[in-house]
Amino acid sequence: MTKPGRPPSYVTAVLRILDLSLGETLWSRRSIFMALLVGAPLTIAVVTRTIWAVWPSSTLRVNGDAVSGAEMFGLMIWMLYLRFIVPILGVFYGTALIADEVEDRTITYLFTRPIPRGAVLVGKYLAYLASTLLLVFPTVIVVFLVLVPVGGGSLAAGFPKLLADLGMLALGLAAYGAVFGWVGARIRRPLVAGLVFALGWEPAVLIFPGYLKQLTVAYYLQALVPHAMPADSGLSALLQTFTEVPTVASGVLTLVVLTVGALWLAARTVESREYVLEQ
Repeated sequence: MTKPGRPPSYVTAVLRILDLSLGETLWSRRSIFMALLVGAPLTIAVVTRTIWAVWPSSTLRVNGDAVSGAEMFGLMIWMLYLRFIVPILGVFYGTALIADEVEDRTITYLFTRPIPRGAVLVGKYLAYLASTLLLVFPTVIVVFLVLVPVGGGSLAAGFPKLLADLGMLALGLAAYGAVFGWVGARIRRPLVAGLVFALGWEPAVLIFPGYLKQLTVAYYLQALVPHAMPADSGLSALLQTFTEVPTVASGVLTLVVLTVGALWLAARTVESREYVLEQ
């Protein structure tokens, strides 16, 4: 128990900010919008399953090959979650960790408390991570249960890949949130910069050969996706631009180092920067 008159430890301060921020993050207007975004794959999965049940002959085909439910689920992980939903969640939540407090003029209230400034950012970051995991994980699991049994897919066979998907998405949310948390602590109007990076820079450089793709989060994240399509798969043509990936070990290591490094830089920035509120 903390003695009266003494400031709480760094860990205690982080946990206090986490407890304070978690409910605010989950019930904010931003979370309602993000829930609608995350619910889009579930809607697509239910509509697809309904069409396949009513018209079995309407199975999606690519290059003449029928697409199974497991392949459809893998494609949604690749193209919806990995390429769009995870980066967007990282941008909207990560850049707002400090920027929202500055815009709402509550930053001075947080900083006048007897706790380290960096602990404010770390606690809010952990609240972001818990909130986004609560948004993303249930929809991924339901989409898996809806799609995979179609076309001869086996839930038992696909379960290890589902666990890998969840771990990959957690690492992606952690990395993007830390990177954009640093951006939000460093510059004014960080949302625009974050969107340009996530929706402009990353998709552009990933399709070109060279070393620029190594300056993206997605390059290392895609190494962890367990849905590598066989060469004769009907979906292989859609994923040809994403086949150049690092090893799983190097991808995990790079993402962990990137997350810890970006979070440390963000905390240091908050500790040293003077935030001037606009009149």
